[in-house]
Amino acid sequence: MMDAITLLTTRQSCPRLIEPAPQGEALELIKQAALRVPDHGALRPWRFLIVQGRSSLERLGDIFAEAAVEDDPSISNDLLERARQLPLRAPMVIVCIARCNSESKIPLHEQLQSAACSVMAMQQAAFAQGYGSMWRTGMYAEMEFVKQSLELGEDDEIVGFLYLGTPATKVPQRPALDPTDFFADF
Repeated sequence: MMDAITLLTTRQSCPRLIEPAPQGEALELIKQAALRVPDHGALRPWRFLIVQGRSSLERLGDIFAEAAVEDDPSISNDLLERARQLPLRAPMVIVCIARCNSESKIPLHEQLQSAACSVMAMQQAAFAQGYGSMWRTGMYAEMEFVKQSLELGEDDEIVGFLYLGTPATKVPQRPALDPTDFFADF
């Protein structure tokens, strides 16, 4: 397992993922990381659906395809097939859901930010253990058909689909950014 500073300064997304996906203790650590993020008011405004195994990934792909048809009944067969194949880009997809409480005194944007932090924490935990990941959103994260098919509540939002697996190839290290381009004294 890598040290925290190396993790925080070298983490990167990995677009090509193959078996194996994290299982057992590795997956448990990823889950625990998601539950330790900043959470104003201790609302725990996050829920997760773990999609793994060919049939479950194909079922998610079918939901994407049905959503695409509902969005555009004249969708081409190529785009329809692409929608169906999206979840098959990795052996595991974690659907990350912000379960917001509109009755709470905690602003909704803070609840969404907490859920987004949980995705980043899972991504960091996966990277620290040698797994690859890619956090994706896109139109399927916002489509009502997808949300209904996944039985989300009215106030729930999908903050991302976290694709997890083993990097198919060595990912080239990105060059470090210059902090002076982004930070200034006040």
